[in-house]
Amino acid sequence: MSDSWPRRRLLAILRGATEPLDAQELARITGQHVTTVRFHLDVLTRESLVRQFQQPPRGRGRPRIGYRAVQRSVGYQELAQVLADHLGPDPITRSAAAIAAGRAWGARMDIGAHPVETLADARDITMSLMSELGFAPEKDPVGETEEHVQITLTACPLRELARSHSEVVCGVHMGLMREVLDRNGARGRVDVRLHPFVEPELCQARLELTLGAENSATAPGVPAAADEPVIAPSGPRVPPQLRDTDADIFEQPAQQR
Repeated sequence: MSDSWPRRRLLAILRGATEPLDAQELARITGQHVTTVRFHLDVLTRESLVRQFQQPPRGRGRPRIGYRAVQRSVGYQELAQVLADHLGPDPITRSAAAIAAGRAWGARMDIGAHPVETLADARDITMSLMSELGFAPEKDPVGETEEHVQITLTACPLRELARSHSEVVCGVHMGLMREVLDRNGARGRVDVRLHPFVEPELCQARLELTLGAENSATAPGVPAAADEPVIAPSGPRVPPQLRDTDADIFEQPAQQR
């Protein structure tokens, strides 16, 4: 969460409330204009710090939207930070370890059977998975072709940690997506790339058909290619399609976002 004092106050009020509060109630408690309160609540919702609940209307009218703070385990963020720091001495090593951990997570998930026959199938499975995990995914039709599709992730439960350790947080999520798709028959046919912070609050997953997918899907005894590290962008944020390569980004010094 940003260092906004009004948002910290709203979050503290919601954490101490016994039931969801709507914008009008919060405006009365804080003395802020209801429009200002709604703005801050939208930010807190995008950061997965509060959740919305539909409540009955007061008298006649439309249902109200109530807000409740998301309860988090004490020290969870700090624990995740410590684990991220100890996955390896450099971003590439940490990324590889994170992707392996994400694949192990995906292997343990009960995902049901959703065979991937088309790229659209792969997109739908990925959107369903990331929706269940709280990423609020949206289809991104800009630049979509028969060979690749893009998904915008508008929320992240570990956004603040991802700002300093995107190679770890995004590596785990990319490994998870790859494993879930592979378990549904996409191995060797669909690749997943995750581009952190293409905008200050947005990440992007890119699914693309692998070159020679027809052959790799049927060739016996051919091992799957090793996972590539997820790339933590540094310097000015640019759309991933404008980057010539990803590997050289690691050579630049990391910058604080």
